[in-house]
Amino acid sequence: MLESIVSSGDLGANLGESMINLWNSTGFAQSNWQDYLMLLISFVLFYLAIARGFEPLLLVPIAFGMMLANIPGAHEILYMEPAVKYTLDPDTGGYVTEVVRTGGLFYYLSKGVEWVIFPPLIFLGIGAMTDFGPLIANPKSLIMGAGAQLGIFVALFGGYFIFGAMGENASLAASVAIIGGADGPTAIYVTTTLGEAANLGAISIAAYSYMALIPAIQPPIMKLLTTKKERQIRMKQLRVVSKKEKIIFPIVVVVLCGLILPDALPLLGMLMLGNLLKESGVTGRLADTASNGLCNVITILLGTCVGFKAVSDTFLQPLTLGIIGLGLAAFMFGTVGGVLIAKFMNLFLKEKINPLIGSAGVSAVPMAARVSQRMGQKEVPDNYLLMHAMGPNVAGVIGSAVAAGILIALFG
Repeated sequence: MLESIVSSGDLGANLGESMINLWNSTGFAQSNWQDYLMLLISFVLFYLAIARGFEPLLLVPIAFGMMLANIPGAHEILYMEPAVKYTLDPDTGGYVTEVVRTGGLFYYLSKGVEWVIFPPLIFLGIGAMTDFGPLIANPKSLIMGAGAQLGIFVALFGGYFIFGAMGENASLAASVAIIGGADGPTAIYVTTTLGEAANLGAISIAAYSYMALIPAIQPPIMKLLTTKKERQIRMKQLRVVSKKEKIIFPIVVVVLCGLILPDALPLLGMLMLGNLLKESGVTGRLADTASNGLCNVITILLGTCVGFKAVSDTFLQPLTLGIIGLGLAAFMFGTVGGVLIAKFMNLFLKEKINPLIGSAGVSAVPMAARVSQRMGQKEVPDNYLLMHAMGPNVAGVIGSAVAAGILIALFG
């Protein structure tokens, strides 16, 4: 049989066809310049995370997911949909389901994003890591946290006209506006809930990138809006918050916010559950799991899935530039709002607030609070603003969750 194949030349033809098929299956044969540009963007994110230290826990998984998605031919394999065969059973008259082919890895992992599972679980971990004591000790911090949500609503109105002119829905403007809260999981939650999954890659990467770049974006704005005298303001040490107050706080927040705005509960409820596990004193093992093991696992999965959404077909579009630009504006106006609210409050307070802590009203915990601390110490080396800044910072987490609930109630 072999001799007949060789003699007829079929072996050479089959070998040539096999080699052509092998070449066509490679990424080189399936690639285009957009794929290589996206790979380059992922390498830039790797550089920022690893070489420059910009939030590596967030950017490394995102960059890796983006790299996987944009290797030519890999996306089809990693996101392959399962194939199911239905056969009529003559005995029962029903259908028998047979899985002919299982789905790709990211087809299943991405359900945690598409079904809005990962973001609330991240909030559970954040709650278990967060001390609400500075906010309880200084309730005025809530006002600064609310003021820092200014960027969300400025971007919402701006996006309504910008994206409307591009033929997009108002829900896209709401999804981009939430970037002003400087909270990646919240941005993912709002975007997915409002049905803007097609733009999830651009929105989430913009949100996480601006979070990572807080030390570069916020200081010039803070310095521009404050005087040297204001930056030198010293603040009195916060009072000690009792354990009873810390236990009651998450319960009261959930009940009040739940009655007023139920749409905020998926995020806010999990945030307060995590905090109650931490502060109750009787669920240490659960709090430890939520703040460490569970949070780390979800961060890896969420980051890689977010990066995997950034494929060239949807990312390299004019709309993406609008999303990135408006997201930056939202983030900058959030910083502006927090600082200006603090300055406004000083008009009525005997004990002045250092307006630098107002910028921490964006919900990037504790990055924004650390920036306030560093900016204050540049003026007065022994001025410690960190704990004061943590008040608006954790208030911003609550504020962004509430803002998310408002946007979902308006546009969902």
